[in-house]
Amino acid sequence: LGGTQLYQLSKAGKLCVPAMNVNDSVTKQKFDNLYCCRESILDGLKRTTDVMFGGKQMVVCGYGEVGKGCCAALKALGAVVSITEIDPICALQACMDGFRVVKLNEVIRQVDVIITCTGNKNVVTRDQLDRMKNGSIVCNMGHSNTEIDVASLRTPELTWERVRSQVDHVIWPDGKRVILLAEGRLLNLSCSTVPTFVLSITATTQALALIELYNAPEGRYKQDVYLLPKKMDEYVASLHLTTFDAHLTELSDEQAKYLGLNKNGPFKPNYYRYNSVICCNYETKIYKISIAIAVDILLLGIS
Repeated sequence: LGGTQLYQLSKAGKLCVPAMNVNDSVTKQKFDNLYCCRESILDGLKRTTDVMFGGKQMVVCGYGEVGKGCCAALKALGAVVSITEIDPICALQACMDGFRVVKLNEVIRQVDVIITCTGNKNVVTRDQLDRMKNGSIVCNMGHSNTEIDVASLRTPELTWERVRSQVDHVIWPDGKRVILLAEGRLLNLSCSTVPTFVLSITATTQALALIELYNAPEGRYKQDVYLLPKKMDEYVASLHLTTFDAHLTELSDEQAKYLGLNKNGPFKPNYYRYNSVICCNYETKIYKISIAIAVDILLLGIS
């Protein structure tokens, strides 16, 4: 189950045991969702379609960690990338990273490739698939196989042609073909390899979560959903730094006291966000300041 489903079960009172939401831990979000998907999106598309990325009109649905990784890779190879988003914060991040934020219906007739990364259902509908141009590609990098309405394509008027493993041509009565990858399942798990280094990070995080739940004294965790303690996230990261011969700087006693931290961590509060948006020019700095001032004004109004 994904984090969303766990929280829904908990809210409905149907969660029978304590659960650790590993999917939203920092080490899972950043390394599996962001950095791994940044590579596997290219690997999966190349293995299945041999598509050339340069100049292709691509839409990535969702600008969370998976979407950010996909967009960075596609942009680097010359694709023209647009984003769809429901969250204004993620949409603003996409804008400041240099991507257009659009509604899918606005660009559906021009798009060459659609990649879903939302974890939602029916993000790409039958009506939109009907309007896509011949030879366009549709695939899913999200958390579940519900993002593309594949069930609506299994109708008598449409013909399915298996081209190769994990690649189907869905053929309309007028001869139009839409290339569907992995029948809407996760492209990175179905059509590409996953680096063992990232698997190590994710598996270590999952193992520590299980150990924490098993060894916790009675009463620490109730029938609810919990995030992995920050200290454990940091421990997972530290275990993998040796791969890069990386050497951490150690705080002095004076520095630790000044920051109000334990020298051994955790080094960030639970509310800290590890997201980074590249904002370095003068105009962007002014824009960031205007956002901060607007937030301060709103807070003053609320108080």
